[in-house]
Amino acid sequence: MNLLYWLDPWEFSPTVVLALLLPAILFVRGASKAKVSVARRVSFWFGLVALYVALHTRLDYFFEHEFFMHRAQHLVLHHLGPFFIALSYPGAALRAGIPFRWRQRFVRPALALPFVRKLLDVVMHPIVAVTLFVGLIYFWLMSPVHFVAMLDWRLYRVMNWSMVVDGLLFWWLVLDPRPAPPARLSPGKRVLVVIAAIPPQIILGAFIFFSPRELYPIYSICGRAFTWLSPMRDQQIGGLLLWIPGSMMSVIGALVALRHWMRLSARGRVRGERRAMPASPTQADVANTASSTVGSHR
Repeated sequence: MNLLYWLDPWEFSPTVVLALLLPAILFVRGASKAKVSVARRVSFWFGLVALYVALHTRLDYFFEHEFFMHRAQHLVLHHLGPFFIALSYPGAALRAGIPFRWRQRFVRPALALPFVRKLLDVVMHPIVAVTLFVGLIYFWLMSPVHFVAMLDWRLYRVMNWSMVVDGLLFWWLVLDPRPAPPARLSPGKRVLVVIAAIPPQIILGAFIFFSPRELYPIYSICGRAFTWLSPMRDQQIGGLLLWIPGSMMSVIGALVALRHWMRLSARGRVRGERRAMPASPTQADVANTASSTVGSHR
């Protein structure tokens, strides 16, 4: 077995190929025009490759037959991959990668539609963003829902893609390096939003880890990839993955958002601080001050 063996898809999906190939092409076309730094390029490609590995490789067999592997998959789909893509702040590069005529004819009119604007306002609202980010984890880990999702391949793909899309929306909102506006949230709110997502993940991970019974028997029914691993130990490892790495990713996100806040504050680009900053003296003020000084000396 070599690396190419593991990169070979367990089940070929043209949807995954197109969904990941399109942003890759746009980023390659637009990166030079938008002058994207090397660090941002590395971050983008790492996130995109991580999504491919979690969605379209032979590892998908193990994701379907071990609970802790499934949790590792969703850690990549919901946290790691979207985090690094959002960290690269690829919006300008992706925009530049779209032909100008297409932007004028299709992209801008679509984004200007009232329905699209309203939908973005709703999903990007801080309370809704946190609720969706945490709520999707809880929803797909409800025992009856998880049982059906792992049996129905269509629902299984909906589950995975819902984690990807929600992860991209959440981390894009939190890791936005710009001041507000044009960013949707102020730097301080971005920090609070990601911190608010930490306790529910810890609670759910601890509940799964300390549960005295098997919560997800679907893996025993369909057959486990690792027969040497007991169902309860598999479940405990899965709970730990949600409890510790999942929460730590949110902590790292909070630190990055805090760093953006401090950087913007140091440059005087935080909205409240801009109002509080004293206005620079005008030429008339300087002239009046000089006249007063000369008059006092006389």
